Amino acid sequence: MAEPEIPESFLEGYAQMLGETAVSGRRPTREELDIRRDLGRQAAEAGHQLRALVRMHLSETRTAWPAAAPGASPASIAASTDSVLAAVEQAVDAFADGFERAQRLTVRREEAARREFIDDLLYGRSNLGRLAERATRFGLRLSRAHAVAVATGAEAYTETDAVPRQVESALLARFSGRKILLTTKDGRMVCIAPGSQPDVLRYFAKQAHAATDGGRVAVGRAHRGPGGVVQSYDEALDALDLADRMDLDDPVLYAADLLVYPVLTRDRQAMADLVRSELGPLQKARGGAEPLLRTLSVYFDAGCVAAETARRLSLSVRALTYRLERIHQLTGSDPTDPTHRYTLQTAVIGARLLDWPAKEL
Repeated sequence: MAEPEIPESFLEGYAQMLGETAVSGRRPTREELDIRRDLGRQAAEAGHQLRALVRMHLSETRTAWPAAAPGASPASIAASTDSVLAAVEQAVDAFADGFERAQRLTVRREEAARREFIDDLLYGRSNLGRLAERATRFGLRLSRAHAVAVATGAEAYTETDAVPRQVESALLARFSGRKILLTTKDGRMVCIAPGSQPDVLRYFAKQAHAATDGGRVAVGRAHRGPGGVVQSYDEALDALDLADRMDLDDPVLYAADLLVYPVLTRDRQAMADLVRSELGPLQKARGGAEPLLRTLSVYFDAGCVAAETARRLSLSVRALTYRLERIHQLTGSDPTDPTHRYTLQTAVIGARLLDWPAKEL
């Protein structure tokens, strides 16, 4: 594709300055250099390429190079040439300075607009219709369903850090042309992708987990519309919080797989009553309820297999059996009895969700 033609106006006063420099040996004035900077700014705002602009200046230099005066000595010609080249250097440098300043200002404005859009999008602020209009500028069509993945690591990240840039490079290399928005928010990496392209978020999760050296990623469900992005983002954050409270060790969590937990806590008071009724007696044990509560949690996670539970807890099978018997004595419910198991397991899940016994119910 051919580059757009560059107006000759960006060379305004350039040839005249070179001619006067050749005659008098003077340097470009401050006013002349300020004009070059202003022209550089205008060229950047017009969307021209700096390389083409520099090439245009050099071409004009060859065309307008002042001829030597008749009878001029080699020394005077050399001095004139040196002055002209110095003037070319100063003029082009001033032009490039103005161009780069304008570009940096444009980048800062774009970054500010992008950050404002992301904040409005993820927090559900701004008029939804206006938000959808702004989204097209960043490659999103909010009338369609989108899903959000959130990745955490050992440290807080910003967009300029090496880890987010590494993840972004991997995604753009694999999914060039896809409508994907990558950013950071509150120290976490965030990826927004069309709900019809789950492979994007799976790949993001894989790359983020590796780049953060074992960090955790949560993926919200796909929802339609501007409010759908907020909902998916909130689901991903809730999944990360749930993983911490439930000691889930999965590196990638899907909100769709964790729906049972919000269901269990929808009636918080009923769950609190169950925890107090079923597990409250464990507080009478030596060392409090926490060691026996963890024993139950690991036992259920291990499929109620005593040998595997003992291995995970670094106990002998005999020591584990004693603990299970002690739980039976205190609560009246036998963890090894299928008829008691469901109630106990539900109470254990409720205790983790409600952060009991650390918090009073």
